[in-house]
Amino acid sequence: MPDRGGGPPGPRIRVGRTSRRTRTLLMTVGVLAVLAMAFVMFAGVWTDWLWYRSVHYSSVFTTTLWTKVGLFFVFGLLMATAVGVNIYLAHRLRPPLSAMSLEQQSLDRYRMGIAPYKKWAVLAVCCLVGLIAGGSAAAQWKTWLMWTNATQFGTKDPQFHLDVAFYAFDLPWYRFLLSFGFAAVVLALLASVLVHYLYGGLRITSPGAKATAAATGHLSVLLGLFVSLKAVAYWLDRYGLAVKSSNLKSNEWTGLRYVDANAYLPAKTILFAIAVICALLFFATLWRRTWSLPLIGFGLMVLSAILIGGLYPAIVQKFQVQPNEAAKEQPYIQKNIDATRAAYGIDGTKVTDYSGTSTKSKQQLRSDADTEAAIRLLDPNVVSPTFQQLQQVRGYYAFPSTLDVDRYTVNGTEQDTVVGLRELNLAGIPQNNWINDHFKYTHGYGMVAAKGTTTTSSGAPSFIESDLPTKGALGTYEQRIYYGEQTTQYSIVGDPVTKEIDYSDDSGEKSFTYTGKSGVSLKNPITRAAYAAAFGEPQILYSGAIGSDSRILYNRTPKERVEAVAPWLTIDGDIYPAVVNGRIQWIVDAYTTSNGYPYSSRTTLGDTTADSLTNGQRAVLAQQNKVNYIRNSVKATVDAYTGKVTLYQWDTKDPVLKTWMKAFPNTVKKKSEISKALMDHFRYPQDLFKVQRQLLTKYHVTKASTFYSGSEVWQVPDDPAAKTGKSVPPYYLSLKMPDQNAQAFSLTTTFTPRGRDNLGAFMAVDADATSSDYGTIRLLRLPSNTPVSGPQQVQSQFNSDETVAEKIRLLKGGDSTVEYGNLLTVPLDGGLLYVEPVYVRGAGTNYPLLKKVLVSYGGQTEFENTLDAALNKVFGVAGGTTTPPPPAGTTAPPANSTVTQALADAQKAYDAGQKALKAGDWTAYGQAQKDLAAALKQAQAAAKKG
Repeated sequence: MPDRGGGPPGPRIRVGRTSRRTRTLLMTVGVLAVLAMAFVMFAGVWTDWLWYRSVHYSSVFTTTLWTKVGLFFVFGLLMATAVGVNIYLAHRLRPPLSAMSLEQQSLDRYRMGIAPYKKWAVLAVCCLVGLIAGGSAAAQWKTWLMWTNATQFGTKDPQFHLDVAFYAFDLPWYRFLLSFGFAAVVLALLASVLVHYLYGGLRITSPGAKATAAATGHLSVLLGLFVSLKAVAYWLDRYGLAVKSSNLKSNEWTGLRYVDANAYLPAKTILFAIAVICALLFFATLWRRTWSLPLIGFGLMVLSAILIGGLYPAIVQKFQVQPNEAAKEQPYIQKNIDATRAAYGIDGTKVTDYSGTSTKSKQQLRSDADTEAAIRLLDPNVVSPTFQQLQQVRGYYAFPSTLDVDRYTVNGTEQDTVVGLRELNLAGIPQNNWINDHFKYTHGYGMVAAKGTTTTSSGAPSFIESDLPTKGALGTYEQRIYYGEQTTQYSIVGDPVTKEIDYSDDSGEKSFTYTGKSGVSLKNPITRAAYAAAFGEPQILYSGAIGSDSRILYNRTPKERVEAVAPWLTIDGDIYPAVVNGRIQWIVDAYTTSNGYPYSSRTTLGDTTADSLTNGQRAVLAQQNKVNYIRNSVKATVDAYTGKVTLYQWDTKDPVLKTWMKAFPNTVKKKSEISKALMDHFRYPQDLFKVQRQLLTKYHVTKASTFYSGSEVWQVPDDPAAKTGKSVPPYYLSLKMPDQNAQAFSLTTTFTPRGRDNLGAFMAVDADATSSDYGTIRLLRLPSNTPVSGPQQVQSQFNSDETVAEKIRLLKGGDSTVEYGNLLTVPLDGGLLYVEPVYVRGAGTNYPLLKKVLVSYGGQTEFENTLDAALNKVFGVAGGTTTPPPPAGTTAPPANSTVTQALADAQKAYDAGQKALKAGDWTAYGQAQKDLAAALKQAQAAAKKG
């Protein structure tokens, strides 16, 4: 505008406008930002695909991806269409002229403001609700796959006589569809009401009719659909009662109770019928154009829900159930007992009454103590520092804080063995940098194993496989460990120029180049860029240390790898290694679970599997997952060198596994493909055992009346040695139960009566996978008035004994510390034998060595240097020696003096080697090992001549 003063116009100044160069720059930055975000998203998907392809499970990736994508688009479009169509109808059914009222005049401004953007606004609303609904549906990919691939259980629930598969696979999907339907109808109803109000179809303050006939018809149909869905919900609620959780005498309960079967079930049926009638009344409004009848019907439905669905069951519970609850609930308690025992695999438990006291002679007891069990004195939860000190060899290696128990054949005899892998420890690398962490130090080296039942004279583990590279009873095998429980970082390997550090010995450091086909090739620049973006490490893109043969290894823990290739499995917290056919294989126990087994009580896996070792030492199974059905259906292996994952079908009858095998065909191998060498190392999993033992605290009772009274409830005792207030862990132990003819590798635990510390029961499961009795649970039930002490009482007696206290005081002399090992319980001729190893950490050694053994039987407690000595004192009779006597009618050959001297020299060399290890004198240690080998060779030659 010209200046009001009449002079020449001044320069025109643009306010708030940016220059073309600035706008171009901003647009460029915006485009680059969008492209960067798109590439990061692409990198995530692309690297996932490359990883799945590298482990040969690409079908898992594609099946999961396309299922999610399909559900996202199908349900996203359905939701967007439902909302969009109803907005369109509401707009189409608007009155031609709005009433002349203050209300409508005030709405005119909004109608005029929206008019230019009407289509874009509708599109935005539809896209928003479609994205939300699609994302919610994509999260149900497991529910969809289970429903479409459902396998029948062959077991029917006792109330509706439907196969368990209906509750486990069908009902969850129907409930999702129902919730989706409710969401679609509610959103469509809200959008329609808003549009009808905005365009005059609904009037709040205007005189005359509050709704046009068109709006009335439209909204009544939507309300009719809502009430119809409510009718479906009432019908499904009937079946939901079979898997509903409630409380019975302060205990969590699953399934129908008396009030459910006789009040809620008929109430839900009546409410279903009322809802159907009410829905028909709403639909009839299309012709009658009046709200009177549907509103009366809706009010009747609400009133019925209060009276029939709420008040009536409360009256039944108060006046019929509570006065005689035990009798009323007994049939339903029995159904819960039967279903729970079947769902958790404890229905085959063999329960035997056990006296707790013995009538055998002391001589017989002492003799049987040597044969009833192979007492494991080496506690895998204590001796890791000892393995670390004696067998770590280099600072960049480490053993796990909790070792594992397995079985190996030593000198022709199967031996319970404590094993651990020497894994890579990045914290021990001399200098941490990107090259060292990811190119140079890439793998651990070798398995170390020690006898579980014996130690050396100094109390150190008696190794059957040791040193670096390891040698001993395990033979020749690939010792490099590229995949392990402690290996969480990525490594880039395979390039012959950038050598990896393999191991060091007396001749110096050895280098190595990975020759396996594991990992993803980084030859392609786009692949390198994708990994640089995915890992947030730009050096992957341009580093000269990466060549055409380089491969990137990641997702390297066995748990990560099995979870990735089988996301439908729940992984056991205790993964253990084994040498099988010349390779180190990680053995992973995996479970299929369900939350939909009718009448079976639920358990929280994270709580049930927690014990004194899960506080930082061992993983907890599945955290807070609630389930009421579990099977150890899959046993998996992960090769420590190649990372190859193999899944084996273990439970051939499990319908949940069969369902997933149909959803992901050719991913699980048949049980018949398990090799004999691998089968020898399979064992009963700890977490399943812990879940079952927790259920057996109550469900060892099979009579409803006894279960209701609660008089036979047990508890898992706290770990007496740990003093953490957490449950005692189960122990692997080779022992002979009363009905067995020979020792069997077993997993064991104890129970105490609720609120008491004396022993209530002893539980053992046959853990040897090669045994025909594998998985058989044996329960020794002691009389309620048994005088047998429980673990806590035995530990208390031990701590309060003056003689023992004096010995402990002496052991603690010189700033030494005392550590208590696993308190093992062994059934022995009607009584219970307790054995607890006691370790001492000397001020100079700072690692535990076995120094004493506690033995308790029948209230008699002894504390001696060796197990034999303690058993001799407990029973007052000397036992046999470790060497069996010659057969009857023969005479023992005279001792060969050359052999005797050679063995003495071997012991001397071994002791010298241990002393050199403690001092860190590797030269002396090497010389001692040579002397030891020479002495053993001399003894062998002399023995052959003798």
